[in-house]
Amino acid sequence: MTDQEKYTHGHHDSVLRSHRWRTVENSAAYLAPHLGPGDFLLDVGCGPGSITVDLASRVAKVVGVDLVEEVLEEARRRAEGVADVSFHAADVYELPFEDDTFDVVHAHQTLQHVADPVRALREMRRVCRPGGIVAARDSDYGGKVWYPALPELAEWLALYDRCARANGGEPNAGRHLLAWAHEAGFEDVRPSASNWCHATEEERRWWGEMWRDRILDSKMAEQALSSGYAVREDLERISRGWQAFADHPDGWFALLHGEILCKA
Repeated sequence: MTDQEKYTHGHHDSVLRSHRWRTVENSAAYLAPHLGPGDFLLDVGCGPGSITVDLASRVAKVVGVDLVEEVLEEARRRAEGVADVSFHAADVYELPFEDDTFDVVHAHQTLQHVADPVRALREMRRVCRPGGIVAARDSDYGGKVWYPALPELAEWLALYDRCARANGGEPNAGRHLLAWAHEAGFEDVRPSASNWCHATEEERRWWGEMWRDRILDSKMAEQALSSGYAVREDLERISRGWQAFADHPDGWFALLHGEILCKA
């Protein structure tokens, strides 16, 4: 990443709480039918490795890369006892692999956080063998909808958008993936979309209370305060709004994601 780029969420436990929940089924279902038992796969921006380890059960070998060594240590612990999976610190702009190394190169919720996603996709293509797959899935914050219409959640969304853009990211990445892939030189691209929905009592409480904590303690909270985008009272009000959502018997939250499967 460049000096101007920062990962908006950071790696506080309140953030990793959501990352650890992710699996192939809930986060990479669009890719799953295209995986083969002999594939060599690279997972870019792997975080704590929950998707990576799940992918390892479906292919021959997996390498996960991320910038932060601390979160890679958690990923390595998760992978203990799992054959043919490894983790390394690496930058998506300068992947430490030879050309044409992998059958599949995958990135989940990564391109929204980089200032030059087209450059990132080109680098992902470089390390993918001809005829292989470059796959990406990113959320689109403009496509997040919820009930009831709590004003604190609207305030949260506007604050996140401001923080993410200040860090060089594109919070509405989902809708841009197809255009980015074309600009990166891919001609054969299969676009799609899918959602996360948190509406059962268990899902609503998990999601709402995760964000209740995250808005107070994550890197985004620190940035909002240090940059003057919010004061502590604002964050506490938003946190109470998330708790109100978690407690509401009719609470419903959906998150749109864009997806691309690109033939290298």
